[in-house]
Amino acid sequence: MKALIYDGPERLAFRDAPDPQPTPGQQLIRVEAVGICGSDMHAYLGHDERRPAPLILGHEAAGVITGGPRDGERVTINPLVSCGTCTACMMGKDNLCPDRKIISMPPREGAFAQFVAMRDENLVTVPAHIPFAKASLAEPIACGWHTVRLARQTLPSARTALVIGGGAIGLGAALSLVAQGIHDITIVEPNGLRRDYLISHCNQHAISPDDLPQEALFDVVIDGVGYAATRATASAHARPGGVIGHIGLGEGTGGLDIRRMTLQEITFIGTYTYTAQDFRDTAQAIFDGRLGPLDWTEARPLADGPAAFADIRAGRTAAPKIILEPNS
Repeated sequence: MKALIYDGPERLAFRDAPDPQPTPGQQLIRVEAVGICGSDMHAYLGHDERRPAPLILGHEAAGVITGGPRDGERVTINPLVSCGTCTACMMGKDNLCPDRKIISMPPREGAFAQFVAMRDENLVTVPAHIPFAKASLAEPIACGWHTVRLARQTLPSARTALVIGGGAIGLGAALSLVAQGIHDITIVEPNGLRRDYLISHCNQHAISPDDLPQEALFDVVIDGVGYAATRATASAHARPGGVIGHIGLGEGTGGLDIRRMTLQEITFIGTYTYTAQDFRDTAQAIFDGRLGPLDWTEARPLADGPAAFADIRAGRTAAPKIILEPNS
């Protein structure tokens, strides 16, 4: 098969790779759409020691099962594999499984390829009327869906939200907020090209960080970026008794105003990916239209992957998500 292979910092090559060999209980999936994630960008820049070169990246995928009794079934892939038997898994918190693995991290190759293998329980059937590009958004949006669910459990009365970052994670969180009952949402996005796209194409209230009033406070703040500067913004703009949901993995330290968070009893929740149920719920919300038209992606052939990564790196893309198509 052809695959897009990470060979080292800012080096990607489109070349032949061995076909996946499904084991019992797994399916071989012909990948029709796979999104470029922020974690793929971290690896591309050489900032993720969990993803050593050479490696096939990519974990936001949808496609068609090839061979076997489910041949031809359209599916979207939950890339997070857990053990199913530990305490976390038995509590329905399988995203916290100590043995969790995800495609695009060794020993599992990713989905920037024509084919990928995945076990049956990680596959969600996609209705015929849903394009693969939309189905592949289940994974990134599920991250925001999970964060919103936890924030809502912590503060059921929440009515206002600030989302930091207008990429797919941030936009997905904004859409999840609406689907879960919070409609007064502001997105902070520093890239003017993307900010204009969010306003004109996605009907979002998106502003520059410079236009966020210093006194503005929100019930829920979601940090989809995860740098010291964005955490500083989050801790400054959560209202007393509010909730910060932290998704971003930009850098590990700095930014939080712990004194203010203590004095104002602000809850901080670190949120990692999603549970299997969150993934299924997000997929269903896509299928029934609760997350809107989801027409804010840009599609490119997988062979153009190196240029797509370079464009994202340079801030030249307005769309919050670039989808690569391995079999177009």
